[in-house]
Amino acid sequence: MRILFNHMKKYIAESILSPLFKLIEALLDLLVPFVIAAIIDNGVLKSDKPYVIKFSLILVGLALAGLAFSVIAQFFAAKSAVGVSSSLRRALFAKIQSLSYTELDKAGTATLITRLTSDTQSVQSGVNMALRLFLRSPFIVLGAVVCSFFIDVKTGIIFSIGLVVLSVVVFILTKKTIPLYVNTQNSLDNVLSNTRESLSGIRVIRAYCNEENINKEFNKNNEALNKIQIFAGKISAIMNPLTYLLINIVLIVMIRSNAISVDNDLLTQGQVIALYNYLSQILVELIKFANLIITTSKGIAASKRISAILNIEDSDEDVNSDILPENGSVRFNNVSLQYFGSSASTLKNINIDIPSGTKVGVIGGTGSGKTSLVNMIPGFYKATEGDVFVGNHNVKEISRKNLRDAVGIVPQHAQVFSGTIRDNILRGNENATEEDIIDSLKFASAYDIVTKKGGLDAVLSEGGSDLSGGQKQRLTIARAAVKKPKILILDDSASALDFATEKDLRNQINKLTDTTAFIVSQRISSVMHLDKIVVMDNGQICGYGTHDELLSTCPIYKEIYESQIEKGASA
Repeated sequence: MRILFNHMKKYIAESILSPLFKLIEALLDLLVPFVIAAIIDNGVLKSDKPYVIKFSLILVGLALAGLAFSVIAQFFAAKSAVGVSSSLRRALFAKIQSLSYTELDKAGTATLITRLTSDTQSVQSGVNMALRLFLRSPFIVLGAVVCSFFIDVKTGIIFSIGLVVLSVVVFILTKKTIPLYVNTQNSLDNVLSNTRESLSGIRVIRAYCNEENINKEFNKNNEALNKIQIFAGKISAIMNPLTYLLINIVLIVMIRSNAISVDNDLLTQGQVIALYNYLSQILVELIKFANLIITTSKGIAASKRISAILNIEDSDEDVNSDILPENGSVRFNNVSLQYFGSSASTLKNINIDIPSGTKVGVIGGTGSGKTSLVNMIPGFYKATEGDVFVGNHNVKEISRKNLRDAVGIVPQHAQVFSGTIRDNILRGNENATEEDIIDSLKFASAYDIVTKKGGLDAVLSEGGSDLSGGQKQRLTIARAAVKKPKILILDDSASALDFATEKDLRNQINKLTDTTAFIVSQRISSVMHLDKIVVMDNGQICGYGTHDELLSTCPIYKEIYESQIEKGASA
């Protein structure tokens, strides 16, 4: 809640004016029964038409004034609610962008999406209703009770007893519903996770005719969400009928008591109508307040979930440092890495020293730790033990920006963003000139994509679905190259390239005399001609040297070489 109030500080004026105008509207509403009572007792019963017309015009004036104040209050409430939700989304998105890979792994994509969408919307609805009704409804209810005392003390006591009982009911139901809405949002995370995974893998699902199984899995998660929502809804739904029941009991008691009072000339007919109107106001406002409780309960539950993300203390806190990597040298000193939630280390006792400008191949079996190794160079994951040095400086002493400005990395899964080809390349270096962009595209053998698509400003679809796998890989290589990094990492990012294109890419990389290059690959042909080759096995380096050296000293490398040569996979 503290974080929510911090974001509301930007809208203090709106947050004060909205309930203020609502209170003025409520005050006008409380005057209406008195005016109606006067019309009945002093106008209708005495057949005084001018009096009836005069006070009827007063009623119309009160209605119009109330409408004006209500519209103004709604405007300020909406402005504050939308502003708060927008501010929360910005803060959430900025926080997510700053989180390390470890924290992102902990949170999960589906959870973060829910926080940015469903949860912020719930907070917006809660803030909107709270500003409009949190003061107005209690003010009307208490005001109606107080006014009833001025008309008839006995009726005022009846109203007060009913109000206390209703307050207890609302409190108990509210206490029950808030945890239920937290569970509802958690269940929604599961549905979103399942949906996201299914949509991103829809081609694979259809290729294996797995639609029926995916539908069953989705329906299972959706049914679980449905059950939780129905249960929470049932608890919430009890509030309205209970409110009606208690109010009607009060109404029955009031009518009986007031009928006797009218017969004994203790109350006038107009006063009875006024008391009935006050009871109606209490009923309407209590129903509104019950809905307010439900909506704000959802908002409170959502704000707690949002706060949980905003309060994450990043285990990989950025450092405030002006240190810049001096060159492209890389050194691992007794490095081990254990991922969050893992019971064993992924990398163990890594020791390797790569001079600047070296072209290094990284090869090994699936799960051997190749990607984990290169992901530590730009600081995506920090060493559990030991130290990683880039450009003669410990990565722990280099700020994220300075470190990643020095490293260009192409991940395993080529990610192309919706927008133009130019926009995609500029993500690597927003200050790149058109000449730089063209040079990087030619470096990655990707300039033919520009020609086929009609220029750098040709628009690509979301995720690059209108590109082949090889085209996407070449564009992502160009995006990394345009920043002219000291260290270039290609993490199995040429797997979709034909041998001729891959050979051209290797030739281009060899021309980068001042750039250290790491090429992670399953293909022996992709690494055998490089300066040095790192052979990974079970999270450890089991070989390091040139192709010829490893053939005679590393059995695993020799086995990989012979198995691929036999299949005709050599260059």
